[in-house]
This record gives sequence, structure tokens and C-alpha cells, in this order.
Amino acid sequence: MKYLKQIISLVFLAVVSTMEAQIVVEAGNAESLLEAIDKANKQNVDSTASRLFVFIPNGVYDLGDRTLTQIWGHNIALVGESMEGVIIKNAPAVENEGISKTATLLNRGWNTYLQDLTLQNALDYYRCGLAGRAVCWQDKGNYTIFKRVRMLSYQDTYYSHSEECSHYMEDSEIHGTVDFICGAGDVYFNRCLIVTEKRNEDGTGKNVIAAPRTSATKWGYVFDHCTVRNDVSLFGFARGWHTHPRCAWLNTTLETPGKLIPTRFEPQGIRSVDNEFFEYHTMDAEGNVITPSSNVVEFVVNDDCRYIETVFSEKEAKKYTIKNMFPKWRPDKKTRHLEKQIARIKKQYLKPAL
Repeated sequence: MKYLKQIISLVFLAVVSTMEAQIVVEAGNAESLLEAIDKANKQNVDSTASRLFVFIPNGVYDLGDRTLTQIWGHNIALVGESMEGVIIKNAPAVENEGISKTATLLNRGWNTYLQDLTLQNALDYYRCGLAGRAVCWQDKGNYTIFKRVRMLSYQDTYYSHSEECSHYMEDSEIHGTVDFICGAGDVYFNRCLIVTEKRNEDGTGKNVIAAPRTSATKWGYVFDHCTVRNDVSLFGFARGWHTHPRCAWLNTTLETPGKLIPTRFEPQGIRSVDNEFFEYHTMDAEGNVITPSSNVVEFVVNDDCRYIETVFSEKEAKKYTIKNMFPKWRPDKKTRHLEKQIARIKKQYLKPAL
């Protein structure tokens, strides 16, 4: 029996070791981070590859003016020591401003997982003129999960690029000014902090949080139990980019509700008036419900217009759950499982000082 237990223990350790393949980055060394990502990509070329964890200690990983650092391998997890302590940043040249040219990281892999880190695009936004598109995360992959990830930028901070993608963000933080959560596919934002920065350097102007362009998916962007922090410029929940934009705000807390524009959603779209924009049970910082009983918005693009009721009934709002949106994927359950694995990994590298 004694030997049988030893054999079982050895088999268990071998399985755990296989499940938790790891690459460790040198603290604060940007080249080490790039080498780790490159190694992970090459190691996990196959979509069936086992989960590979890249552990990133606290430090600033300054990529300079480098853009579009790619994650193209599959089942790769970038795991930082802490959200505030790990900062991966770039600062594109102002003349290279653009939504498809500036991303700090560009994901092409499937089942990518990020936890406990900050992405920052430090483009000199207020020197860019009318546009300052500076993407932290551009996603051309699928089934990406973010847990305690902070994104710092201004315009186009988060960009879901694939038309049929499914992504999930939990307990994370996104900063920006205009259209700073933008793109296609179905994305669920669960308990996230949305922070609007100054639209112009003097605080004037108006921000728009989301600019979806839903074309091939059912749900679009869903924000549930998120908080909007806004101290200066006015803001709107969303505006349509093109095609058939969808966006729902459920159980949102507004720290400064007086900064929300009267129409709540931006009525001037980009290339679509065919919007499905809704809110339900919006609250102020004290928990008082501030959603009106009705809010009909006239969405306008050039000579086209459409009148839409933007307030959900309770029955309609109950349909917008993670289970309904992702019945087979269930990223919330995957996140809980991965957190347990990562807690075990961190113990190896974060032993308390003697």
C-alpha cells in the first residue's frame, strides 16, 4: 500500500507539472517578456496544446515605440504578480496613430487568458489632433478571458476585432475617452470599472464609452454590474459604429450621474442608425435607481434616423446572463478554475521573505 501511494503521488505530480507548464519572465525586463511570448507562441502552435502559463513579476515592461506585439499561439496565459505592479506599455510615434497600427499587444490566439496586469498605450494623445487611436489590446482571436486586467489609454483602448468572437472580462478596469471599448463580436464585461478620462486636455468635450459594430453575433457588448467613474468630461454609454450595433448596460453604478448626457446614448452614430442599445437598473453611488421609465432616442446618421426605446424591462434584462450568452463556453467557470491553478503557481515564486 505504501508503494502504491508513492506511485499515485508521482503520477499526480507529473500530471500537475504537465498541466502547469510555465515560463518565467525576468522582472522589469522587456526583452525577457518578448522572448517569453515568442517562446510561448512557438510552443503552443497547435490549438489543442495544454495551457501554458507565462508568469510576469512586478515591474514596468517598456516596449518603447514597438507596436503589435503578437500572441498567436493558443491556450497561453499571461499572469502578472499584481494588476498595479505589472505594467506592459508602449508609446507609438504620434505620426503612426491608428486603430490597426498602435496596439500594445495583438492577440491572434484562441483561449488566451490574462490576469493581474496592466496594459498601457502611452501615445501622446493630446498632441494627436482630432484623433488619437491608441489600442492596448487588439483581439483577432477567440475566447479571450481577462481577470483583474487594467487598460490605460484614451481612444480605442480595447478593440475586439473578429466579427464572430466571444470574449469575457471580469473585475477589470478600462480607461479612455472616445469609443474606447470598440469592435465586433460578443463581449461580456462583468463587474468592471470603466473610467473616462478628459476628452480634451482642458476637460471640455464629450466622451463615448462603447462603439460596437456587431455584425455576425447575437448579443454584442453586455456590461453587467459595472461602475462608471467620470470626473470631468460629459459622457454617453455608446454609439453605433456600423452594421447592427448591440450594447446593453445592466445594473450599472454611475459615480457622477450628472455627467451622463441627457440622451444617455450618443444619438450621432458613425455609419449606422440600426442600433439596439439598452439599459436597465442604472444606479447612482448611493444605490438609488436612476434609469427613467422610458428613454426614446433618435439615432441619426446624415439623413437617416431611427427612434429606439432604450430602457429594458426586467423580463428582457434577465435574458442577458453569462449562461445565456455563452452556454457552452462558460468563461466565468473557467476563470474560477484558472484562478486556483494560478494561485498555486504564484506560491512558487512569491514566497514570503524570511
